[in-house]
Amino acid sequence: MPEVTIALEGQDEELAVFGSRDQHLRQIRDALGVKVLARRGEVRIEGNSARVEQARGIFEGLRSRHRSRKPVSSADVADLIDRALQPPGEPGGVEIREGNRVVRPRTGGQDRYLRALRDHALVLCVGPAGTGKTYLAVSYAVQLLRQGKIKKIILARPAVEAGEHLGFLPGDLEAKINPYLRPLLDALHDLMPYDQIRRYMDNDLIEIAPLAYMRGRTLNDAVIILDEGQNATVSQMKMFLTRMGQDSRIVVTGDVTQVDLPPATPSGLADAVERLKGVPGVAAVTLDRTDIVRHPLVQAIVDAYEPVEVVPRELEETIGIPAHPRVHGHGHGHAAAPPGDDGANGDGDEAEAG
Repeated sequence: MPEVTIALEGQDEELAVFGSRDQHLRQIRDALGVKVLARRGEVRIEGNSARVEQARGIFEGLRSRHRSRKPVSSADVADLIDRALQPPGEPGGVEIREGNRVVRPRTGGQDRYLRALRDHALVLCVGPAGTGKTYLAVSYAVQLLRQGKIKKIILARPAVEAGEHLGFLPGDLEAKINPYLRPLLDALHDLMPYDQIRRYMDNDLIEIAPLAYMRGRTLNDAVIILDEGQNATVSQMKMFLTRMGQDSRIVVTGDVTQVDLPPATPSGLADAVERLKGVPGVAAVTLDRTDIVRHPLVQAIVDAYEPVEVVPRELEETIGIPAHPRVHGHGHGHAAAPPGDDGANGDGDEAEAG
């Protein structure tokens, strides 16, 4: 059986490559199906020759990262694994570089999304939790700001509560809307230190605002990101999209299966995807369960809840997600269509970026 031995230098390098309690070793072993043996001062890899070479490249990448005095995390290991397993010739050239961090698409859907962000002034991204909708949009905006291609990032979100009434929130405007914009801020904190974010906000390079405060503004030289766009009404979405000024880009993200609006109120994101279909300069990108990159359980959770999720009917043909509740069969893994619905597939199809 083919094997490769990699010599390591010192305990610090061992810890960086092995990970806490050998976490990185298990991560690589499980992803590639190779046998990994860790001994003091070396790591030995056994298995299929192609997989052994891929594992060797990953370990060399971890060692090189440590020697460049960069921290090594499980996310870095996952990134090296994804690059090693990427089939030759598969699209993967789009990436975001922010300081020492490189953000690359991990799935085909994310690759389409990044290309849409690069090539279109308005991008509507629909997908379930954990597909990187918000993170990739914020990462791309930060890159453009660093490169001097825009002058400002504006982060907005509808102030709609998810089935709960929080009541009066103390503090100034920023303190009141902070809970609603937390996902956007989390993405920022992953890309730059807190003091730098605060400095950018104090200098008005980054602005956070509730959707309602967008009315009447013209936003030039900016990337404007609306998160949780499914909770904007149709009139709010029209108001937001028409804020676009010269040399600006707009990104709207959301999950149309998690609408917190009153039952009779149409989702502005669902309406925009249908209404702007085919408009030049507009891209509608759909991500699905195969694009989930959070904890592996998130994909199982999305699948488990899928039978009771309802997508607005107007989206069925536009983005390939059924409008009716999905019902899964239990015999052979096929989706059972509801009575009277011929040929509806519960899995849905991916839509290409427009």
